[in-house]
Parts: sequence; structure tokens; C-alpha cells
Amino acid sequence: MPNDAQILVLYALTDGPRHGYAINTAIDELTGKRLGPGSLYGALARLEAKGLIEALDGEGRQRPVRITDQGRAVLERELRAMARVADAGLRRLGVRPA
Repeated sequence: MPNDAQILVLYALTDGPRHGYAINTAIDELTGKRLGPGSLYGALARLEAKGLIEALDGEGRQRPVRITDQGRAVLERELRAMARVADAGLRRLGVRPA
């Protein structure tokens, strides 16, 4: 099961290939926070090892990556599970889910 940083990276790649800085910018736009370098590059390494993302040819230090079909399936499964937990938690708090 991917951790939060990995889910955020997969989310950031749903719009297309990105390099590390662009991934972190997309995460910042969603959450208001950036991942630290260790969290970001650690997540990228683990996702690539699992076959959930793949590296593309890049120029210089920028190495773009893209989400794989397997990565999309994992992201969808995890987001659906998160939505169920969020809905249940909001109901217990007496708040109507969005």
C-alpha cells in the first residue's frame, strides 16, 4: 500500500509527465505544503521500483516521470478507500459528506 507521499506523487502525475520540482508544485497547489527532498525522491524511487511510475528521457538534471497504467489503478483504488474512510468519519462527526 502506498504511503501519503506516494499517493500525492501519483496524483500529481495524472495530468502528464513531470519532473521533481513540477511534481512538488502540483502537490503544493493541492495541499498547501511541499514534500521535503527526502520524502519526494524517496517516494519517486519506491514508486518506480513498484512499476507505478516510469522515468522518461530528460535533459540535464531534470528527469521527468509518468504514471503507468498500474499506477493509475493503484491510485484509483487508494483514493476510493480514502473516500470511504472520509465519508464514514464525517458521518460519525455528524457532518454530511461532500
